Amino acid sequence: MNLMEILALVAIGGVAGFINVLSSGGSMLTLPLLMFLGLPAQVANGTNRVAITLQSITAVGTFLRAGHSNLAVSIRLSIPAVAGALLGAWTATWIPRPVFEGVLITAMIGAAIFMLLPQPRLDTRPLTPERLGIPEYFSLFLIGLYGGFIQVGVGALFVVVLYRMLKIDLPQVNVIKVFVILIYTLPALAIFALNDQVLWGMGLVLALGNMAGAVVAVRVNMGSRGAQWIKWLTLVMVAAILVRLIW
Repeated sequence: MNLMEILALVAIGGVAGFINVLSSGGSMLTLPLLMFLGLPAQVANGTNRVAITLQSITAVGTFLRAGHSNLAVSIRLSIPAVAGALLGAWTATWIPRPVFEGVLITAMIGAAIFMLLPQPRLDTRPLTPERLGIPEYFSLFLIGLYGGFIQVGVGALFVVVLYRMLKIDLPQVNVIKVFVILIYTLPALAIFALNDQVLWGMGLVLALGNMAGAVVAVRVNMGSRGAQWIKWLTLVMVAAILVRLIW
């Protein structure tokens, strides 16, 4: 890595870590960046998990120190997510590169469209273990499957399940989301590492940015105008990346 590559990794990682904690879409920036820097698709996919893991550890720790947690629910939802992530990560290690890039482009377009949709205002209530059933556990298995495979836009799926289905408020969605992502990313990262699809040096540099962005996101109280600014900034960057990928 040269100096410009290191600066790009830290800068984009910072934006991605901030976005990942508050909403979703950070991997829509970091995964293509790693590919632009010359990493094969599968190696970029595995290397990105280093940053996701350390970012999630940082976010979970900061949430816990601030007194925000829902461990009883988060642990239960992590179990099916881990099962799905193991299958998803294993599939991602052997899928042909053209197929993976096609899935990446499709996932980025889908996530961008979801970001444009208005979030409905719902009457929310606390989430307790008693409210969890087979549909919720199966949904988390599918989220883990997708997250283990590619991770791009996975936060949007958490919003669908936790906010729209279970009707819990968005700050609590973020608390549960970062915990579950941390738990299922650890075994997924191990699978990529065992298949020699992780560049640890580049992943750790990217993680520096992700961790800094995660800390800021946990501490910032985003207003509606700030959230809109982040959304449009992300969409502009994603559009540029899609043009480059398709070209």
